[in-house]
Amino acid sequence: MDASLRDPHLVVIAVFPGIDALDVAGPAEVFATADRMLRSNGRRTGYDVRLVAERRGPVPTFSGVQLYVEHEFAEYGFAEYGFDERDVAGQPDPIGTLVVPGRVDVGAGSAVPRVDPGVVRWLREAGPAAGRVASVCAGAHVTAAAGLLDGHRATTHWATAARLASDHPAVEVDADPIFVRSGRMWTSAGITASIDLAVALVAADHGDQVALDVARAMVMYMQRPGGQSQFSVPLAQLPGTREDIRGLRRWIGEHLDGDLSVPALAGRMAMSERHFARVFLAETGSTPGAFVEQMRLEAARRLLERTDRLTADIARTCGFGSVETLYRVVRDRLGTTPGDYRERFRISAPA
Repeated sequence: MDASLRDPHLVVIAVFPGIDALDVAGPAEVFATADRMLRSNGRRTGYDVRLVAERRGPVPTFSGVQLYVEHEFAEYGFAEYGFDERDVAGQPDPIGTLVVPGRVDVGAGSAVPRVDPGVVRWLREAGPAAGRVASVCAGAHVTAAAGLLDGHRATTHWATAARLASDHPAVEVDADPIFVRSGRMWTSAGITASIDLAVALVAADHGDQVALDVARAMVMYMQRPGGQSQFSVPLAQLPGTREDIRGLRRWIGEHLDGDLSVPALAGRMAMSERHFARVFLAETGSTPGAFVEQMRLEAARRLLERTDRLTADIARTCGFGSVETLYRVVRDRLGTTPGDYRERFRISAPA
């Protein structure tokens, strides 16, 4: 648990016109759910979530849904907004977590992140004083424009990662992970990854069990690992039309340590090996062998990110058979070693 937590932990979400509604609502729901759970269990330290913008009132989102903002930058900023650095009680209101959502405008062959100048100006003054700053999706472009990501590793929506790296060479951009932690700076991939990021922040504050309880209450995947690719196996594969192949794909994911050779899988489907291989490729866009290897690799990545289990144990659990095979696959697919991957993507420790 983060010993710096205050009671309550103030979460401020900066919004601007045209923002993605889910970038705002996703993290807000996670923190609100965690707050309700913590307080129902007699815990004093919960979360106080507030939306803040240049002016109070309705703020339109990209979808047309309007957010009503009750707080202005002046309440949490400095000189430019006429802020006297005091709240009504005469003491500054410290921001524990400052969330910066974003918006990507997708056109004909291009993806352009919106960088709101008012938010950038405010971040330059309010950002350094916040306990931590968490950028959602293209919000990384806003945070980078304020200079807060210089010297940090960061991710963003895959479609704008190259632009982030080009516009801000002082930022180490990694387009692959769901989210990245670099010191007090957190960044996430596109839109729905904001929920994964917020759950990880709750885990950093209150431990994995509280985070898992929140994920369960929200009926979501139990904390996608931060290092998980934005293009995981289920997203990269074609959806297919055959229920039997969809069922087989689910079964493979539940039996990674078993015999998943083409003969074994073809036998399970009561097909000849040649016919099975053709059907599987047509349905998924992948050969059976490549699909199984990628599923095993994703499982190994999750264990490397979230546990201290030995590589021999991980290799056995994920069906690689030997440490040598695990090393080869990680090296060929990810360009690194299991140890280096764990060091880079481990969720529980800051980069």
